[in-house]
Amino acid sequence: MMMMMMNMNFNGTTKVVRFSGSNETQTIQQDDKGNPPYSSRHGEQNLSENRNFDICVADSLAGAIVVVSADGELRFRYIGPPSTPRKLFDSRLKSITTDSQGNVLTSERYNHRIHIIDRDGLFLRFIHNSDLHGTWGLCVDSGTISLRLSRRHVK
Repeated sequence: MMMMMMNMNFNGTTKVVRFSGSNETQTIQQDDKGNPPYSSRHGEQNLSENRNFDICVADSLAGAIVVVSADGELRFRYIGPPSTPRKLFDSRLKSITTDSQGNVLTSERYNHRIHIIDRDGLFLRFIHNSDLHGTWGLCVDSGTISLRLSRRHVK
């Protein structure tokens, strides 16, 4: 099983496509209300799937984490914790991953922190310290968080 984000420059649509082998098994281009869940301009979008088979997208152009169920129903949009003014939430989300509990982790490239939100979109906490500059990749494996802080460095 493989998933990929497709941005169609010629018609301005963005969609998530799920494959089994070389066969396309699912396309999510609209939410359950017929609206596009992802920004449609060419930009950086990264995706992950949680244990519920929800599709979690870090959509930098929208400045949001967009989570859609496996059925294509919009579950939530996360635009930062309620206590943080919108202008302080760095829209340049670089990476996204999920952990074994279904929590979603995403990194803000320029605010040097990782957001952890639960499977329903509620903010749980930040991970931040002075060593989180320019995160490019984020991965959780057996409870250990691995970061790619630049094009060369893995922590």
